[in-house]
Amino acid sequence: MRIIVCIKQVPGSTQVEIDEKNGTLKRDGVESKLNPYDLYALETAMRLKEEHSASVAVLTMGPPQCEEAVREAFMMGADSGFILSDRRFGGADVLATSYTLAQGIRRIGDFDLIICGKQTTDGDTAQVGAELAEFLGIPHVTNVCRIHAVNTEKITVDMDMPAHIETSDVDFPCLITVEKGIFEPRLPSYKLKLATVDRAINWLTLDDLPDRDAGHYGLNGSPTQVKRIFPPDTHQEHIMLEGEGAELGDRLFELLNDNKFLQKL
Repeated sequence: MRIIVCIKQVPGSTQVEIDEKNGTLKRDGVESKLNPYDLYALETAMRLKEEHSASVAVLTMGPPQCEEAVREAFMMGADSGFILSDRRFGGADVLATSYTLAQGIRRIGDFDLIICGKQTTDGDTAQVGAELAEFLGIPHVTNVCRIHAVNTEKITVDMDMPAHIETSDVDFPCLITVEKGIFEPRLPSYKLKLATVDRAINWLTLDDLPDRDAGHYGLNGSPTQVKRIFPPDTHQEHIMLEGEGAELGDRLFELLNDNKFLQKL
């Protein structure tokens, strides 16, 4: 079984700067960490590797500093790593990011299973996994909370739906996004750190991909356009209400209604 895990390096702090010109995060030189949701994707891949003798490759996209995320994945047991890094990928929205990852996977070659975390902590869109699968033309299941069985043809999983748990059989090749708690992520291994310190990482640029049209990547390939970025309003005003219960209830209702916290049914 050949598994690809998509990972991402995200800002390690809420104190990040925004490029006012194009409305994107400034990532170069920012203190970063591996996206917490991706730890569950990595752990899922490691469990499948141990149980089914699978090979695990990790794929990420970002500036050169995201090599740290790939090295961390090596310390958790990943076998190989690929980094999509090119200035022409910069400023990508979820659609352009998904397309770039899809092209990277086509460049990597054959696979049976792609595993993604549920979402990232910097974007919180939870869209890349499904869009990636659509670009690759493969079946996909999101919000996977349990894996029941795996054989040479398919994987059987539980999906955490809003009102129930749904069990599905998904034929290979396919993509799944996993929930927090599907497994407890392992800690990086110091022994694996020493063993993989010189392991080569595969760096890919636009010129290495099947589709080399720069108009499909980065800001050029992003239909989402940020019009304006501004900090949220802060309100320091405090209101003290005094009176009897019924009177206080009426006045509180009026305040909530006047500030549009209430909606008519």
